[in-house]
Amino acid sequence: MSTRRPNILFIMADQMAAPLLPLYDAKSPIKMPHLDALASNGVVFDSAYCNSPLCAPSRFSLVSGQLPSKIGAYDNAADFAADVPTYAHYLRRLGYRTALSGKMHFCGPDQLHGYEERLTSDIYPADYGWAVNWDEPDVRASWYHNMSSVLQAGPCVRTNQLDFDDEVVFRANQYLYDHVRNTPEQPFCLTVSMTHPHDPYTIPAEFWNLYNDDDVPLPRNFIAQDQQDPQSQRILKVIDLWGQTMPPEAVKKARRAYFGACSYIDSNIGKLVKTLNDCGLGNDTIIVFSGDHGDMLGERGLWYKMHWYEMAARVPMVIHAPGRFAAHKVAASVSTIDLLPTFVQLAGGSLDASLPLDGRSLMPHLQGGKGHDEVIGEYMAEGTNAPLVMIRRGDFKFIYSDLDPSLLFNVKSDPDELTNLATSPVHKDLMAGFMAEVAERWDMPTLHAQVLASQRRRRFVDGALTKGKRTSWDHQPFVDAGQQYMRNHIDLDDLERRARYPKP
Repeated sequence: MSTRRPNILFIMADQMAAPLLPLYDAKSPIKMPHLDALASNGVVFDSAYCNSPLCAPSRFSLVSGQLPSKIGAYDNAADFAADVPTYAHYLRRLGYRTALSGKMHFCGPDQLHGYEERLTSDIYPADYGWAVNWDEPDVRASWYHNMSSVLQAGPCVRTNQLDFDDEVVFRANQYLYDHVRNTPEQPFCLTVSMTHPHDPYTIPAEFWNLYNDDDVPLPRNFIAQDQQDPQSQRILKVIDLWGQTMPPEAVKKARRAYFGACSYIDSNIGKLVKTLNDCGLGNDTIIVFSGDHGDMLGERGLWYKMHWYEMAARVPMVIHAPGRFAAHKVAASVSTIDLLPTFVQLAGGSLDASLPLDGRSLMPHLQGGKGHDEVIGEYMAEGTNAPLVMIRRGDFKFIYSDLDPSLLFNVKSDPDELTNLATSPVHKDLMAGFMAEVAERWDMPTLHAQVLASQRRRRFVDGALTKGKRTSWDHQPFVDAGQQYMRNHIDLDDLERRARYPKP
């Protein structure tokens, strides 16, 4: 391995369900040639998970390497404390330029969390307006997902999300150009975080027309609402689908648009990789691709996320560094909290043993050795009335809540998770072991009380801050126009030399 600290380009997709992708399903109709090319020379993790199947909690855990309960990452309006170390803090201390282009859904007044620069604003609000209310579990929040995303699915010319992602990729490419022109000797960690293929399910004709209706399979499994587990039933109520069904033609349109959005993400991966190579950065840059969570996309009759089923919880994960690691696949279960220690080790740094960390480095896996095979997950947001935790180890996944019957699946032999083994006599000892582990890992009543207290504080504060003069926490990217393009205080020949690559 080179002694020079490598650059790191970390590309994220939002709500991309790993089981559907051609990376993991040879029969998948989804066209993602650029990601497939990275994977063909990279390390592909076949069983990677988020640590909370919701945007903000998953992302806070990802950047910090800690489980949601350790950092108060309870829901999409949870405050992310400024004193929580992130991979950006670690890499910045190692001399990296750290930048974020795109979404990370930071809530609270700190909108940087170790990134030296944020190249765009966020697509989601930074305030407490989306705080969950477990005090009124039967009241559906009007601001949350409903089924209009499915019923209105189809091709489009332009959307809010396309505006965002096009800017995200443009700013990221500009960052790479500026890096190679101005600071080529300093390593960078650039995070490029797009919001597709997150609903609403609509995409321009260029990507919609990559598919036809015959290419788009309907969900494999449908479970009647009265036969669903309690968490699934709560989700159906949260998304306003309880007591209703989706027309098959709407389901097919939503899935076709989602497939197109995956191809749109792939086209942006291609743009970023091209810029790296055009700038001569390809050999010195480790490319990491992953996501924050998946999307049920109609499987089991469910949509969006908020559960521990494979479609909602499994994420794509590829690490492309052919000069460092041989291409191979990793079968062991890992999670996105493992990225922080991995990034630090890839950068040649070491972790601070005095600081909390739940993630474990993926380096043994990358080097073809034996690494860990375990994922711990926590969900404490929409649809729940109590913490819903998950343990994935070996062939099995265990899901527990104080309020619901437990779920146990052999994911290897039952990838669609149709057979709950929790009451199986054959698995009695396994169940007892998982139950004992839950009791050891979590103090459920205390965690429940902490979540409720946090919700109440944030709802109170948000109610106050909406009165009178409002001060936004949303990130405001600063551009100094006085230093852009052609200006009278900059010598013309010097400007042209600085702005050109390769230099004349």
